Amino acid sequence: MTRRDARLNTSLVPEPPVRPIVFIVDDDVSVRESLEALIRRAGWQPVTFTSAQEYLAYPHVFAPSCLILDVGLPDISGLDLQQQIADTRHPPIIFLTGYGDIRASVRAMKAGALDFLTKPFRSEDLLRLVRAALELDFERRNRQIELDELERRCRSLTPREREVLPLVVGGLLNKQAAAHLGISEITLQIHRTNVMRKMQAPSLADLVRMADSLEIPLPNLGRLSRPPMRFGVSTAAASMV
Repeated sequence: MTRRDARLNTSLVPEPPVRPIVFIVDDDVSVRESLEALIRRAGWQPVTFTSAQEYLAYPHVFAPSCLILDVGLPDISGLDLQQQIADTRHPPIIFLTGYGDIRASVRAMKAGALDFLTKPFRSEDLLRLVRAALELDFERRNRQIELDELERRCRSLTPREREVLPLVVGGLLNKQAAAHLGISEITLQIHRTNVMRKMQAPSLADLVRMADSLEIPLPNLGRLSRPPMRFGVSTAAASMV
C-alpha cells in the first residue's frame, strides 16, 4: 500500500461517537463520589458540581447529556435551579432527595423532570433513568439540528419566496397563488421552483412537512377565494398591466 493509499484509507475511518455526559449536582461529597463512580462504570462521562452556580457556570456542551440534581443545595434549591433553566435548552433532569416530599416531587414532575428518586435508591433504578434521559436528549438534539437546518434554508428565501411558500403548501393552485400575489403564473412557478430548490424539498409532500416543522401558518383558503383589491384594481388585473 502506498503512502497516498494509506492517507485515503485513514480519511474514511468514521469519527468515534460522542461520549454522553451525566451532570451531577450534589453538595454531599460521598454521594457525588459514589454517583461519579457508578456513571463512569456504566460507560458515560460524569461531571460533578457542589452547587447550582457551579453548574450554571459550566460551558455549554454538544454531547447528549442528562442532569442528576439534588433538591437540597447550599445556594439555591434544585427546584429553583430547574425553574431558572426552564427556558433554556437544558438536559433532562433526574431529581434526588434525602427525604420524601410529595409537594416537591409534584412540582418537579409538573415542570418536566424525568423522575424523582428518594435516597437511598437502587443503582439499577438510577442507571435505567439515566439511560432513558440520554436517549431522550439524543432525540431532542437530532430534532433541533434538523430544525436549525430548516430555519437556515428558510432564511435563504427571498421575501417574495417566503410569501409563496405558505401558498404552495396551503394547497393553492399556481393560478390562485399568482392572482393573490398580483404576479403572473409563470413568475409564480419560477418562485415555487426556487423555494423547492432552496428548501431542498424533493417533493411537495416534503415541503409540506418542512413547513409544518417550521410552524409556518397556512393561508385562509376562504379569504383567498377572490383576489385582494389594491388601490381599487384587482391584483389579477394589475398583473396584466
